[in-house]
Amino acid sequence: MNTYYVGLDVHKASICIAVLNATGKLVMESVIETSAATILDFLKALRGHVEVTFEEGTHAAWLYDVLKQSKATVIVCDPRKNRLLQDGNKSDRVDARKLAQLLRAGLLSPVYHGEHGTRDLKELVRSYEYLVEDSTRVMNRIKALYRSRAISCAGTDVYKVRQREAWLEKLPEAGVQARAARLFSELDHLTGLRREARLSLVAECRRHPASKLLLRVPTLGIVRIAQLISSVVTPHRFRSKRQFWSYCGLAVVTKSSADYRVAGEQVRRTRKAATRGLTQSYNRTLKYVFKSAALTATRCEPFKAWYAELVERGLRLELARVTIARRIAAITLAVWKSGAAFDADKLIKHAA
Repeated sequence: MNTYYVGLDVHKASICIAVLNATGKLVMESVIETSAATILDFLKALRGHVEVTFEEGTHAAWLYDVLKQSKATVIVCDPRKNRLLQDGNKSDRVDARKLAQLLRAGLLSPVYHGEHGTRDLKELVRSYEYLVEDSTRVMNRIKALYRSRAISCAGTDVYKVRQREAWLEKLPEAGVQARAARLFSELDHLTGLRREARLSLVAECRRHPASKLLLRVPTLGIVRIAQLISSVVTPHRFRSKRQFWSYCGLAVVTKSSADYRVAGEQVRRTRKAATRGLTQSYNRTLKYVFKSAALTATRCEPFKAWYAELVERGLRLELARVTIARRIAAITLAVWKSGAAFDADKLIKHAA
């Protein structure tokens, strides 16, 4: 059976395709329209085992669903790790050919795409997050307007509808009052949309069985759980908590060089201090979820006492919160995988 490796360089209007055979020879190049029917018709013409790859991007989720309808093996790859594409000449044809070469060599880092069961929740989470960002932006603009005129506006009183008239009267100019009134109107509208989005998100999240388990984990509220489920989909993607930490941006990366030296006839490892830091390739939503959960955990049990103990040992506050975040992430993975109810004494000890 023939084996073909297909690299796709995907754009809004067109897709550039390069096809390699098992020996690495370029057997076909083509440019087609970005449409589901055209892509599937092209792949049907390839007889044999077909592997397809393209980079994660705007069209990735849609194209992944389209290609799963075919018999091809589909790999969505991480563009941040495709260093080969940055070397030498660059064009759509060159990029497609390099993707096919990386696929044939097995050098791609795949990006996980979940099943359809969490797609609705993922869209609702995105909608809610965008509304939170938009409302926060408007709130910052309102405070900036008052601060630019040396009017103190600390706290949240400036946003309250009942005190709206009093705050508008503090602005001396009619034009500035009109500007502030429109910002307040925009904030009121976004607040209503944000409330509706949250209700829809919560209702959809409660449909997933995992939400009942995760709600018992301290510091994980329903919104954080919705973000967690939509990003992870299934905990069985991760063999251990260390893999999960890496995905969440909580894993420690060590870097060293000249690790060995020759002493006589023996090779010995040098005792050099390695450069340490957190991984820079991670899911930003999950890092936010667990770091914000860790901040809440510093004020409530069962983590509050342990956090205080870490600080007493001399650990810096930010490192103590990262340690708490790692613990919460490990507990979450253990609960989700096992399906067992949260037990503070058992799980906190197990996740250490």
